[in-house]
Amino acid sequence: MGRRTVRVSSPDKPYFPDRGLTKLDVVRYFLAVGDGILRALRDRPTMLERWPRGVFEGATIATRQDNRGDAFYQKRVPAGAPDWVGTAHITFPSGRTADEVAPDELAVVIWAVNLGTLRFHPWPVTKHDVERPDQLRIDLDPLPGVGFDQVVPVAHKVRAFLDELGLAGYPKTTGGRGLHVYVSIEPRWSFGDCRRAVLALGREMQRRRPDLVTTTWWREQRDRPVFVDYNQMARDHTMTSAYSIRPTPAALVSAPLDWAELDDVRPEDFDVTSMPGRFAERGDPHAGLDERRFSLEPLLALADREGLEAPPES
Repeated sequence: MGRRTVRVSSPDKPYFPDRGLTKLDVVRYFLAVGDGILRALRDRPTMLERWPRGVFEGATIATRQDNRGDAFYQKRVPAGAPDWVGTAHITFPSGRTADEVAPDELAVVIWAVNLGTLRFHPWPVTKHDVERPDQLRIDLDPLPGVGFDQVVPVAHKVRAFLDELGLAGYPKTTGGRGLHVYVSIEPRWSFGDCRRAVLALGREMQRRRPDLVTTTWWREQRDRPVFVDYNQMARDHTMTSAYSIRPTPAALVSAPLDWAELDDVRPEDFDVTSMPGRFAERGDPHAGLDERRFSLEPLLALADREGLEAPPES
């Protein structure tokens, strides 16, 4: 693919002052986990979460309701992007379209990091077919005050159920208290189908662990600690990629895991300083994620039996 030189501006700028980490430290981190972050993003339309001033006390991120902030989400390719930055043309639920960054080499990742990107939010599709997801993403989202230790047993139930269906799941931390489980699927189904499949899985988890799991959409009505967020499979809803950095003072990262280590780790075990050594020693636990693609039919059959209708695409 060749080599590129990416200029890093203001390398000494403090990015995580509580940890003494600079912008250059962040660049070096992404270089150290380069194979992993590129595997997570390759050819996927990706929203950039940019923190150009770093992470400091009181920093806020701009939202649709309030565009003031120290950080912001960038869906469209930034103006002035080099011509070697890969892109994907996508359609939002509103019908509007855009070209998003779709990294196809590590230089694109480092270019984005130089712009202040700490978290990458890739779609579950590739630029080759932006209408049909090739990843099923299961978000185990703890309610406020709920610890990681309550999410772990739900993840084990998810794995057991996927095994029963002949599917392989790959877990990762979020950088916070939650967990994500990815399943590589054949790109044959719509976003609505995928959302319905995750809802069916969530309902099964609710039956198996009624003390822990809810699929109730309205937050104020949830009475159990872990929400299976099926809406993360809706169009233009994305999850933080593996190896992204959570914009909090601790600089924790989203860490791919082996199932065997799930009971022995904590989210705070994985940060910008510890992950490079782990990656050098163990490689990427998600390296096999895309080696085999699975059918969504077992989960859709369950959704049919449950009478779950396909939700709208928007």
